[in-house]
Amino acid sequence: MHTGNATSHTSLSVIIKVCVVIPFFCVFLCCIVIMLHIFATNRHFLDNSRYILFAYMLINDTLQLLSSVILFLLVMCLVTFPTVYCVPLLLLSTSTFMNTTLILATMSLERYVAIIYPLQRPAAWRSDRIWIIILSIWFLSFIFPVIEYSIGERDPAVDILSTPVLCKPIYINSSTIQPLFQAAVNILFFAVVSVVILFTYIQILLKTRKMRQDKVSASKAKHTVLLHGFQLLLCMLAFTLPITESIMAPHVSWPPEDIAFFNYFCFILIPRFLSPLIYGFRDQTLRDCLGRTFICCSNKANPV
Repeated sequence: MHTGNATSHTSLSVIIKVCVVIPFFCVFLCCIVIMLHIFATNRHFLDNSRYILFAYMLINDTLQLLSSVILFLLVMCLVTFPTVYCVPLLLLSTSTFMNTTLILATMSLERYVAIIYPLQRPAAWRSDRIWIIILSIWFLSFIFPVIEYSIGERDPAVDILSTPVLCKPIYINSSTIQPLFQAAVNILFFAVVSVVILFTYIQILLKTRKMRQDKVSASKAKHTVLLHGFQLLLCMLAFTLPITESIMAPHVSWPPEDIAFFNYFCFILIPRFLSPLIYGFRDQTLRDCLGRTFICCSNKANPV
């Protein structure tokens, strides 16, 4: 009877977690689809490097949350399948997570170039050449996870084509080198991005003091770089998971999986949800387009 009650409680806990995550992700996905639709239907957005990078960030965060939610559901439901199908999901989740930090650095550099070199913008930062920078970001964010999941020794009893495993990094590669390599790469990425954002903010701040004209644009650029710094802090919340889990475990009577879910929801999902929305709704042009879109949809729903 005790075993039956425990199983029932576990099943109810899994159902509640799924019912919390899925609607949350659906709302996020609807907001992103609306924004991407606005970008696709307004030509002037596609002629501006800043909006192209923002649209790319929206797509990247969608892929990151999609892969994260899929992995979460698979682990919650204890679904096992061969490693060959699990590794692509883990690679996508890890590379898109790292991609976000590089995008923030790139967007800050774009504002720096736009303010410092308004009339002589380098060719790579033009809207028709920005795809070169985007491809470079993808390469950098993808190559490190490939190395991460390639190093270390494999369990000879696990066949990547047939042995079913739970899709978690520790089951794919249990080498002690992997977490050290992952920590080193994450520290390197976030340190570099932090330096880039700090550098661009200081340079724009100094430029703002010297400029006699167009101080409004420079001031907006300065606040945009500050916002990128805030977005970076939201991303860095993911690294607090081991700390918060160790702090919460002695003080709450929750099972370990409930603590892990609380941290996943608060420090992975919510920051990824807030980051693009804060940036998108802050932009006046995009906010006006969103308002017109909602008014148009409202009129179609209520023709009278």
